[in-house]
Amino acid sequence: MTKISFHILFTISVIFSQSLFAQEYVVSGVVSRQESLSAVVDADVFVEKLNRGTSTDSQGRFKLTLPRGNHRIDVFSFGLQSTYKMIEVNADLKIDFFLSENLEVLNEVEVIETRESLGGITRLRAVDGFGIYEAKKNEVIILNDFASNKANTNARQIFAKVPGLNIWESDFAGLQLDIAARGLGPSRTANFNTRQNGYDMSADALGYPESYYLPSMQAVDRIEIVRGAASLQYGTQFGGMLNFKLKDAPAKPFELQLDQSVGSFGLLNSFVSAGGTAKKLDYYSYYNYRTGDGWRENSEFDAHLAFGRINVSPNEKLKLGFEYSYMYYLARQPGGLTDDDFESGDFEASRRDRNWFRVSWNLMANTIDYRFSDRTKLNVRNFALLSQRDALGDLLQITGLVNPQSDRTLIRDNFRNFGSEIRLLHRYSFVGKSAALVAGARFYKGFTNRKQGFSTSRTTDADFSFLNPQDPANFDYDFPSLNNSYFLESLINLNDRLSITPGIRFEYISTTAEGQWRALTRNRAGDIIFSTPNTEDRTDTRGFVLLGLGGSYYINPSLNLYANISQNYRSITFSDLRIENPNFKLDSLITDERGFNSDIGMRGALTRWLNIDASLFLLQYNNRIGETFTTESSRLLRTNIGDSRHLGLETFIEADIFKFLNRSIENSSLSLFTNFSFLKATYIRGIDLSILGRRVEYVPEVMLRAGINYRYGSLKAGFQYSYLGDQFSDATNSISNPNPITGIIPSYDVLDLSFEYALSRYKFTCGINNILNEKYFTRRAVSYPGPGIIPATIRSFYFSAGATF
Repeated sequence: MTKISFHILFTISVIFSQSLFAQEYVVSGVVSRQESLSAVVDADVFVEKLNRGTSTDSQGRFKLTLPRGNHRIDVFSFGLQSTYKMIEVNADLKIDFFLSENLEVLNEVEVIETRESLGGITRLRAVDGFGIYEAKKNEVIILNDFASNKANTNARQIFAKVPGLNIWESDFAGLQLDIAARGLGPSRTANFNTRQNGYDMSADALGYPESYYLPSMQAVDRIEIVRGAASLQYGTQFGGMLNFKLKDAPAKPFELQLDQSVGSFGLLNSFVSAGGTAKKLDYYSYYNYRTGDGWRENSEFDAHLAFGRINVSPNEKLKLGFEYSYMYYLARQPGGLTDDDFESGDFEASRRDRNWFRVSWNLMANTIDYRFSDRTKLNVRNFALLSQRDALGDLLQITGLVNPQSDRTLIRDNFRNFGSEIRLLHRYSFVGKSAALVAGARFYKGFTNRKQGFSTSRTTDADFSFLNPQDPANFDYDFPSLNNSYFLESLINLNDRLSITPGIRFEYISTTAEGQWRALTRNRAGDIIFSTPNTEDRTDTRGFVLLGLGGSYYINPSLNLYANISQNYRSITFSDLRIENPNFKLDSLITDERGFNSDIGMRGALTRWLNIDASLFLLQYNNRIGETFTTESSRLLRTNIGDSRHLGLETFIEADIFKFLNRSIENSSLSLFTNFSFLKATYIRGIDLSILGRRVEYVPEVMLRAGINYRYGSLKAGFQYSYLGDQFSDATNSISNPNPITGIIPSYDVLDLSFEYALSRYKFTCGINNILNEKYFTRRAVSYPGPGIIPATIRSFYFSAGATF
């Protein structure tokens, strides 16, 4: 720790010494309309390389403070043609901009697309779209800027430059995403508020926030991540917000993109997209078919994904959008392994041949954008989810033998959710400085029906039918929910360097659980010896306020200090209320979780060739829900096991080697990056003394990802190293147990290599994942897709060929 402290102090001293000697000049001017010469109010004036910008005042005037050197200044205003100028700054400078009327209404996305990113990572602007992100820890991943395995969504590569992410690598098909940050559980990304194009895409955002749906990465333009301070604008999740922004329509009337990928273990991925723009209408759509045998026995999969969007702009003020997303996949699950299986290296073996998983997803959205004036804009997002997931198989302990004639367990969830979000963005002046206000409301009605019972025996087929459809026997529940929330957040610039972002959110939540279930008593062989029927009708309503405050200070135009603190809240999920699983039982008195997130950090260009984002954070998590052993040594109890405190350091450093060497090679770049996090997450209060001071589950104390990104002309190459320290799967930090659903998860490291080459309208991609064929695992599953150890994918290859017409 002494070395780490010395390193931090040394880094801070270097930063401040550079800031003291940095020569800065004022660049000011006026932004006007080309035709009428009238002032353009609230135009965005920004310098991408410095991540620094401002807005014009009521007279169209702006002022930026920039260091000596050459800069590109971009100017944008809704409904007008954007423009830019290259300038050389060596003294105070005045420069004016003129914007022409735009025949086609531009949207906020087009500004983001013009951003430069170093190797695929950048940040959200202070006011971006209809959100305020100043003083918040955030990242934007630009997928087209680097080579990676997008054919089956290798999350280890895609999220390589986001510090502090723990990734479960248990899905070779890439059909689901399991990530978390700051010591939260990665399972199906349930601790993030997951969105597509700004609206919810999870199963039930309130009561069952797991993400079974994931869009094709070949159709994703960028991924936006905002940490826990996002709770004020996006709801109550501790992890923050994760948004997948799909590609916009091409500027020409019609464009067709084709891509075919093949890979190890029978991987076949076919992708086709079509889109275009014609006058006041634009459209984009894609279809993706993915299939493979999997690398373990009994792990084949088959998936279909589709998306369609059409936008219409009747006039320069109004824009209407309609979207539909579809996914269907069927995957066989080979089940978990025991510790003996792992230690013997028999990774490809399967102890289950009757386990299947099926998802059918229908996600619809309607968006409305209306511009009242250059200062005030309105956004409405209406969305609906009509979907189903089915899990079929044997859930008994993996250490026991399964009778092939025994009945399988079938769990079926039907989701019928509807929601609407309204956001108003207003720019105004405060003590002579530009300011912005976002006010919003959310209305959400969810409905989930869960049935659990026995399914067909004497077969290994994917037969998703109950033995008795009228009475599933074990479990039949309705989980209706209601959520109304209202928020207000403002960005207030106190001077040219200092700003604050206060915010408040009110939540009203009502959750209901009503239905019938049977308490099953089994003998040691797993056979049912008693079945006791029960009914339940339970409703919980609560209302509460979340508060938050952020602050931002620019040491110089390219280097920013930021800090924030925001309250968080997480409702108990339907899985916390009732489920029948022989591996654990539920506490009937389980309650909601509360706490807060706070950050303090520094980000930006330390020098012209070195970019950093380093922060310290504290996450307080009270009434944390988890699993611990009961007096029945073979079963876990799921309950509020205690309070945990998460202290950590997250750092990202990227160096532009050509700039460091003072070499300028046209259309080329070479960058080195390192992504390091240190996290100490421990229980500070527990239901029993055995977990006090213990490490929180699924929290590697050390995570390191480093790599090289190279680009020369149309060639892109990326090499990456990943290391995660050991972690535990239960609150008692057990090393090993007879039942492999709990125990230690050893540390591991892995290497990846990817290439991409574009030739005219053609593009080729290839790579190797897990180059050294490392044998490791990242999770121990209590239920599906286990139970037991779920090994990560061994060495694999992929190749893609695509064309655009």
